[in-house]
Amino acid sequence: MMSQKSILKLLTIFLLIGIVSCKSKEKKEVVVVKKELPAKRPNIIFMMSDDHAYQAISAYSNHLIETPNIDRIADEGIKFTNACVSNSICAPSRATILTGKHCHIHGKVDNVFPFDESQTTFPQLMQQAGYKTAMFGKLHFGNNPKGVDEFKILPGQGRYYNPIFNTNDGQITVEGYVTDIIMDMTLEWLEKNKDDEQPFMLFSMQKAPHREWLPAPRHFKEYTKKTFVEPETLFDDYEGRGTAAKTAEMNLLKHMNWAGDAKIYPELMAELGLKDESGWDLEAFEREVGAMNAEQRAVWDSVYRPVMEDFKAKYPEMDDKELMKWRYQRYMQDYLGCIASVDENVGRLLDYMEDSGLDENTMVIYTSDQGFYLGEHGWFDKRFVYDESFKTPLLIKWPNVIEAGITNTEMVQNLDFAQTILEAAQIEAPSDMQGESLVPLLLGNQEEWTREAVYYHYYEYPGIHMVKRHYAIITQEYKLAHFYYDVDEWELYDRKNDPQEMKNVVNDPAYADVVVKLKKQLVELREQYGDSSELDQEILRKYLEAQNNPDIETVPLH
Repeated sequence: MMSQKSILKLLTIFLLIGIVSCKSKEKKEVVVVKKELPAKRPNIIFMMSDDHAYQAISAYSNHLIETPNIDRIADEGIKFTNACVSNSICAPSRATILTGKHCHIHGKVDNVFPFDESQTTFPQLMQQAGYKTAMFGKLHFGNNPKGVDEFKILPGQGRYYNPIFNTNDGQITVEGYVTDIIMDMTLEWLEKNKDDEQPFMLFSMQKAPHREWLPAPRHFKEYTKKTFVEPETLFDDYEGRGTAAKTAEMNLLKHMNWAGDAKIYPELMAELGLKDESGWDLEAFEREVGAMNAEQRAVWDSVYRPVMEDFKAKYPEMDDKELMKWRYQRYMQDYLGCIASVDENVGRLLDYMEDSGLDENTMVIYTSDQGFYLGEHGWFDKRFVYDESFKTPLLIKWPNVIEAGITNTEMVQNLDFAQTILEAAQIEAPSDMQGESLVPLLLGNQEEWTREAVYYHYYEYPGIHMVKRHYAIITQEYKLAHFYYDVDEWELYDRKNDPQEMKNVVNDPAYADVVVKLKKQLVELREQYGDSSELDQEILRKYLEAQNNPDIETVPLH
């Protein structure tokens, strides 16, 4: 029989075990506290550049250029590495951003089709909910944006030097460089409205670095002397891809213009026998360079004429490979020179926000309307679902709400911007919007995010650059695309193991199960978003009718 002392010892041991066990259970039962939006509605600044490739932002990669000011947004907020578009072309992307709907719903499937004016845009909803709204810069469709109190918008593409703007009070011309002018307008509006208790939604939308890539005069000398690293795929032969890649017309050597793009003077073109095959090359040169005043033109000639004299001396001895290399450097010098001004002006805005104290309750978004090829696969332009075109930069900061310096890899899309901004502003989004609010990702409530795949659809064919019509499903791991007009070809890319998308593995037996699964999911996505083969055919019929009928008004294809 146990003594009383032994029994007490045993009871003490059991009691200690019980206490430890309870503490262990307490540790396992972690209560996740979800972060909530602040009670006060934020100001929102939406900055968007045109054709700004994520490869040309040092927060993503510094192999081409340093962008310290744009990087500040990433450092102080969140960087999305799988942000993408639903259609990689300017006007459709912008219409998708404003409506939160795919192109076949809002009507702007390409740069030819009109926007459906009956569609509600999110600035309208913000205006109705008490937000002050303004838009400065490039919209690219329509001259009177819906839901905007004050606007100054470039007509169409606009021009880099001494640009014209459409405003609430009529048309004006402003002397100077367009990137600086758009930020001047942005800051002037902020200064006028900074002390108002009414929250604001401000769009600051740059033309740069859209073709034809004309830098600010202050960057002429520096950037025309720079040499940039060539992409590994500059001389891609497209052996691993289908017909669409092989027949697209966006090759730096074969399809880039001489005057408008490379800045070769028209008289030098004539002397060297370089032809204007496009029909608008010389017009583009005159539209941009011809808009300069005498002082601006003198600065231009002092830098670009020696560059062209050097080319004139070398050209007769150049083979195609050497000419391709020259064209790549000429392209990058001007494109990245445009980016330098964009970054400087982002810095002006961020500095003003900090100095005025506005940054404390302001969400700042920086993005582009799509990606862009910077010589990868030998290309310029966009349109394809391949990554350089499909992916877009997306950086967001919101002090005391978004944790600083975080990176997110989810498949987010320009389709999501409308619902994100509405939720941040505590405004209910219409049920017919098709995106998913990014607010859970901004707050760190990752478990609330539901999407695994995004849908893509490109329509503008036959047309400039001749990128065939296609739709696709994209996950973090794979990309399955169907090129469906004048060919019937499928392409599958393993995004993890083939990040440069050099080999179509759709017929590889090792990926057979992946193809079956993705094709099923693609059908479901098309049904979810209301897209169909019948709708594709109807859109194509109307497109070809518009292309062939001179009485039908169309938007310029470039």
